[in-house]
Amino acid sequence: MTQTAILSGNADLYLHVRVLIGIILGLSVTRLVSGIAAIVQHPKRYQIWSVHLGWVAWALVNVVTFWWWEFRLSLIPHWTFGLYFFVCAYASMYFFLSALLFPQDLEEYKGYQDYFLSRRRWFFGFAALTEALDVIDTWIKGDAHLQSLGLEYLVSVVVFILICGVAAVTRNVKFHALFVLGALVYEISFFARYYHTLN
Repeated sequence: MTQTAILSGNADLYLHVRVLIGIILGLSVTRLVSGIAAIVQHPKRYQIWSVHLGWVAWALVNVVTFWWWEFRLSLIPHWTFGLYFFVCAYASMYFFLSALLFPQDLEEYKGYQDYFLSRRRWFFGFAALTEALDVIDTWIKGDAHLQSLGLEYLVSVVVFILICGVAAVTRNVKFHALFVLGALVYEISFFARYYHTLN
């Protein structure tokens, strides 16, 4: 069966599945963009931290690229509830990350740096889990797709998870700054090299 035929045969089913995924990711983007807008509107309300903003950018890039590349799920010939549940759970990780980056209020904290460092175990725990789930999601799209990303993909996931483990326990500001800078640059680079087209 050709790729075109598969896309045609699964169009309705994929549209049904992606509705909930779209809602979850939409909530994630809304949380991130609203948080950024609040900072612009009231820059002196809470102390801003560049590392926190870096992770906001990283999360936004991940959400946008996740939605872009999930179109390949339309190639899956047979859907099950387990697969549907997994994809929704995976998408929900981005909402958890977005909610952790922008809580409802920061009254108990001195600013975003104080808040982020106090919740670093939760944030980096979810970040590491999200990367691990991405491997499964990539495999679901087909062995050929997983292999096309090469060894670099798997190595980068393992390295990211290990660094998340370190970030979860350390409060070293320089370490966190270097980590978010490297993560953001690599994420953009990886997308530009592998995910710039759906073909």
